[in-house]
Amino acid sequence: MAPTSLDGRRALVTGASRGIGAAVARALDAAGARVALAARDRQALDGVAAGLVHDPLVLPVDLSDPDAPARLAAEALAGLDGVDVLVNNAALAARLATEETGAELVDRLYAVNVRAPILLVGALVPSMRAGGGGSIVNVTSVSGLVGTPRRAAYAATKGALDAVTRSLAMELGPDAIRVNAVAPGVVDTHMWAANKQIPGVIEGVEAQTPLRRWSTPEDVADVIVFLASDAARFVTGETVSADGGMARTLDLYGGPV
Repeated sequence: MAPTSLDGRRALVTGASRGIGAAVARALDAAGARVALAARDRQALDGVAAGLVHDPLVLPVDLSDPDAPARLAAEALAGLDGVDVLVNNAALAARLATEETGAELVDRLYAVNVRAPILLVGALVPSMRAGGGGSIVNVTSVSGLVGTPRRAAYAATKGALDAVTRSLAMELGPDAIRVNAVAPGVVDTHMWAANKQIPGVIEGVEAQTPLRRWSTPEDVADVIVFLASDAARFVTGETVSADGGMARTLDLYGGPV
């Protein structure tokens, strides 16, 4: 069996209806896992699930509801007969000047981006512990690692989730539960569709990326599959930058990220 094989594993992916989450669901399925897909849009989830082969489970949910993580965990555990892999991908994003950022928005960002992952982990850990271990992967952002303008509230949630990752790695390591994060840079998804129409945006992003291209959801998904698999069996507490080098370099053409 290849070290990245996930044959027999059961995975829950939040935010699985599109973009990175959909790519993660497809990649986990291709590696052999049975996947539960969670997001708000049932129709979009069904569309992703239709392309999977290992009896996927569709679980519509709104993670801004404080009670939703517990319900989702219970449904996933019942439907999959356990969960070995959790990918906390669901997130809200906001690109606003600080003076335009209100309390309601900040609360919504924290509810989905930080509170929901913590509560979901708490609800699934007993099953992972009973099963002898597991892998948790939190999807964070380059914005949690370097300064990005007009994203203070969003960046704060992603930085918080990186901190959660390190803390959980210490707490859950003795139970053979690994906890890591993946921090994408600029990913070519629907979230960037409008901004890509602004003159210079495409070229500017490429100039600030050492690999000189936008990343795809599949670029990020493959890193997550690695972290979920036995190939990463001694990796925990890490935030892996899947960003083409953005967070760790100073580009002479594009300037500091």
